[in-house]
Amino acid sequence: MYVVIVSLGTLVAVSLMGKSTVDIPIGTLVQLIEQGSPSVNPKAAVEASEGSESRPLKVRYSDLKNLQIGPNEVTGEVVREVIEPQAERTERQERKFHTSLHGLSDEGTKLFALLQEKKFPDIRAEAPPSIWNNYLVLLLLLLPVIVLAILVFRRLGGTGSAIAFGRSRAKLYAQEDVGATFTDVAGIDEAVEELREVVEFLKTPEKFRVLGGRIPKGVLLVGPPGTGKTLLAKAIAGEAGVPFFSLSGSDFVEMFVGVGAARVRDMFQQAQARAPCIVFIDELDALGKTRGTSIVGGHDEREQTLNALLVEMDGFNSNSGVLVMAATNRPETLDPALLRPGRFDRHVLVDRPDIRGREAILEVHVKNVKLDKSVSLKDVAAITSGFVGADLANLVNEAALLAARKDKKAVTMKEFNEGVERITAGLEKRQRIMSPDEKQRVAYHEAAHALVASSLPNADPVHKVSIIPRGLAALGYTMQRPEGDRYLLTQSELESRIQVLLAGTVAEELVFDDISTGAQNDLERATEIARSMVMDHGMSQLGRVTYRDGGRAAFLNGPPDYPRERYHSEQTAREIDEEIARIVDDSLRKTRQILEARQQALVAIAGCLMEKEVIDNDELKQLIEASCPNPVIVPGSDAAAKRPAVPDPAARPQKETGSS
Repeated sequence: MYVVIVSLGTLVAVSLMGKSTVDIPIGTLVQLIEQGSPSVNPKAAVEASEGSESRPLKVRYSDLKNLQIGPNEVTGEVVREVIEPQAERTERQERKFHTSLHGLSDEGTKLFALLQEKKFPDIRAEAPPSIWNNYLVLLLLLLPVIVLAILVFRRLGGTGSAIAFGRSRAKLYAQEDVGATFTDVAGIDEAVEELREVVEFLKTPEKFRVLGGRIPKGVLLVGPPGTGKTLLAKAIAGEAGVPFFSLSGSDFVEMFVGVGAARVRDMFQQAQARAPCIVFIDELDALGKTRGTSIVGGHDEREQTLNALLVEMDGFNSNSGVLVMAATNRPETLDPALLRPGRFDRHVLVDRPDIRGREAILEVHVKNVKLDKSVSLKDVAAITSGFVGADLANLVNEAALLAARKDKKAVTMKEFNEGVERITAGLEKRQRIMSPDEKQRVAYHEAAHALVASSLPNADPVHKVSIIPRGLAALGYTMQRPEGDRYLLTQSELESRIQVLLAGTVAEELVFDDISTGAQNDLERATEIARSMVMDHGMSQLGRVTYRDGGRAAFLNGPPDYPRERYHSEQTAREIDEEIARIVDDSLRKTRQILEARQQALVAIAGCLMEKEVIDNDELKQLIEASCPNPVIVPGSDAAAKRPAVPDPAARPQKETGSS
């Protein structure tokens, strides 16, 4: 659009320049000159025809003066008057004229001689043409092309273009744009204390340099997803008051070889110009994976990019004053050269918060939420074991939305409990229609889970039992909540978990003499626990040996990126499978004993579920106590007798001594 406007303006300007001059043919000019100069013959004039065939004009030229003779044209001034037709008559007007001499050799010399002969004064030769006279029109015509080229290069130079491939995609944030400090970070006090020294160095580096200290070149934040690694990096930038560059590891990776390395160099060049500053690379594992593991070879684009990053962080010309922070939840995949001191000097673990940390995180997120007086954040923290900061933020938002949906004035504890269930089990589906037979089967299934969990000493307490469908495939659920944060699990506790998982399918077998597909997830989880006991923890008759390599992710669930070599024989693999089957079969036998001994309680719990659909912990205890007068924990179960945490030395058997 702009180019079209400029082009039209140029054409109009050129046309206006041409309209101010009259073009007189060479023959008409010679006739006018032959009649003499105006001073000798005041009546000297000549008539000529102008215009077009549809609009012919007859004009009279007179008073020729101020003549200039050039190599290609004759210019000067003349009086012009339109005499025919009558309607087009005009008064005498003094106009500049132009007569072309192109193709007429020596015509300028003949005209000069004729002008002298006819006594014309002020005959001059044309001055040499200036640069503007020669190139002004050309420049005006080129102006639209130049504007078009500028617009095209600007568009091509944007993000993602071919010209901008080598530029860094890092976003620069000022201190007021970061908007985060350590007061916004809660639940990870150890990580915050570890990084306060980095902030102090960025603020007052002289304090450390006097003693010979230097700023760490890199800080690597590792931990599960959602624990606040990115928020912690923003808080450091906000506390230190230095420029903050933020980008993702995937921003360096491109299809074209060499582009990522050029972006790394450009990023550090920009950071060095604003040192001291912080460069934050999120998801470092997209860039820094161990070299030599690529299928396509050792010279792919990602490895070249990693090499450029290694050189920039601690190479021959390493950058000073630039602190590189990175976050990842897959540290086991990073290249060892990237993790060594001199590059990432500090590795800070940002782990899942404990109960006090969760309470502190909740206090941060409920600042703008109107809570009821009955809400205890300590109780909310207790029922959210395993939640990270992102989960807790989502929980507070879910509770606020549920309260608003019910038109409540404040958020109560009921909304927080419902929010935990929505996050862990999924959305409740009360509209799903189930047949009475299926509903009864689900009721016995969930009742068995709850009964076995309440009958074992090492199982987590049951919080709620429901036969209302939730999530993608759950037709019912039994929610267990641990009494506190656990960091170790014993063999008896793992066996109790397997028994609780197998209770549903055993109950279906006892009551209906048939099993269903509803236990698919229970069987999968029970088998995986048994497999971990045998292959990872040495909790089997195969001995204290681990049979699984260390290729699993530290903070992510799921299989490794590529198949790993197996370090045991086929015979050992067969023994592992047999041991897993033995653990599961033994758990099935124990679970069947519990359910047969308490079948009356099983029927009572299932009947209550058919009537109410949901029962809580108190109702479950009442049903079990009313139906089973015997002790809550099943007598004779292997898990009934716990070993003391510290063995009593007096209880140890004494070695017999005798005289020889």
